[in-house]
Amino acid sequence: MSRRHSILCALFLAGCGGSGIGIGDTGPLPASSTLAEQCASPRPAGTIDPIANAPYGDVQGSLDTEKAFLRSWIDETYLWYQDVRLLTTAKLDRHSYSTPLDYFDALKTPLLDAQGQAKDKFHFIFDTPQWDSLALSGVAYGYDVEIALPANTPPRKAVVAFISDGAATGQGGLARGTVIFTVDGVDVVAGNDVDTLNNGLFPTGPGAHTFVVQDQGSTVKRTVQVNAQAITESPVQNVKTLSTPTGTVGYLLFNDHIATAESQLIAAINQLKTAAVTGLVLDLRYNGGGFLDIAAELAYMIAGPGITTGRTFDKQSYNDRNPFNFTAADVTTDFHATAQGFSTESGTPLPSLNLTSVYVLTSADTCSASEAVINGLRGVGVTVALIGGTTCGKPYGFFPQDNCGTTYFSIQFQGVNDQGFGDYPDGFAPDCSIADDYSHALGDPLEAQLNVALGLRASGVCHPLVSAVSPQAALMLAAEPAKTPALVRNPFRENLILRRR
Repeated sequence: MSRRHSILCALFLAGCGGSGIGIGDTGPLPASSTLAEQCASPRPAGTIDPIANAPYGDVQGSLDTEKAFLRSWIDETYLWYQDVRLLTTAKLDRHSYSTPLDYFDALKTPLLDAQGQAKDKFHFIFDTPQWDSLALSGVAYGYDVEIALPANTPPRKAVVAFISDGAATGQGGLARGTVIFTVDGVDVVAGNDVDTLNNGLFPTGPGAHTFVVQDQGSTVKRTVQVNAQAITESPVQNVKTLSTPTGTVGYLLFNDHIATAESQLIAAINQLKTAAVTGLVLDLRYNGGGFLDIAAELAYMIAGPGITTGRTFDKQSYNDRNPFNFTAADVTTDFHATAQGFSTESGTPLPSLNLTSVYVLTSADTCSASEAVINGLRGVGVTVALIGGTTCGKPYGFFPQDNCGTTYFSIQFQGVNDQGFGDYPDGFAPDCSIADDYSHALGDPLEAQLNVALGLRASGVCHPLVSAVSPQAALMLAAEPAKTPALVRNPFRENLILRRR
């Protein structure tokens, strides 16, 4: 068993074991365990893995050993390892690649899906210290606002989607709906200097940047300076109750399945339970994923024990080599009735709303663990109505694998629900198709997606709620929003993460 946990990637402005014999290999591959942590530049002895709370154990090796490790590890654990074996000799020759990262990029299936896109779109790497920071605390560099790109090629559009810590405004008074016109002097709409735009809009380190912006409802542009810094996301926001003709409905915005979300979700569900809500609108439009165990907790808290006890939330299927020697119990994630110890004491009983239906706000940014919530609830008979856009389509996941300071992510499993369904690589289509409404605050009953969700609950049809008719919502129902994700996020926030049991 690995000491580390496991996970289920973002469009930038530029357009964006065992042994086996493979074609191009000279013989049986050595077990990856015999090659692990043999590094060209070992970390200092005693360096602690903060997730495992144990030393990494690096020893002196070479770039060639690091590449050899990757070849064996892929052959052992990759869901489509047989496709990799069919790559040409030249493609598999690790000596043709100058770095392990270049070699890793080649070690994936070359096949296409039915839509002519890459079968594997989720092969990526992350610097291990950055990954650990994200996985444990949600800390990353950026601003206290989340910037979306409704259009990421000219004519581009950049707009503030929400405030990361849940406040009404962020740096410089930026708020949901604020449009950004220039970044450090470069025109967002048509500028050619995409490096400056990317560095300013989506910083990966500290630094000051200058924006020219126009606030929602204003006709005047203004200049603001913002400072990129380490930020901590507040994954659960805007928890509230809404009075409707069909009863009291709860609303919560859930943006990340990170460790801190556990305690925040428990508090949110307790709040809604105390308010005796009879319905729930779960806003997942910006939630790209994270820990599957947190998804299993949330699904339980929505549905309750009556229909989830003894049922499967998610069952993972691996390649035919059973690379992790898992038993049937090992590959099954139940609906969790108790906290799993992320940010609440393990074993703490979870509250539940005992709902048989839920309304979920979605977009192309709704991915992996968020899709597992939808699929898992549907698997036990909960009616899940989707309002917004088609989800991203990531029924796959992986165990993050650190080696020599780089954490590698390569698809190792596909998840299915209690009914055995998990075939949604093209995403879940919405029941009511409606674009994001940046002209209203999230959680405002007049915000288009929420408004239509309330209307669907009241009447069974895709129309705004009669008692709070929004002309904006009515207009936005005309066409389905684009499938391209609007948010640019680090890979941690767009994947499905499992923890080894």
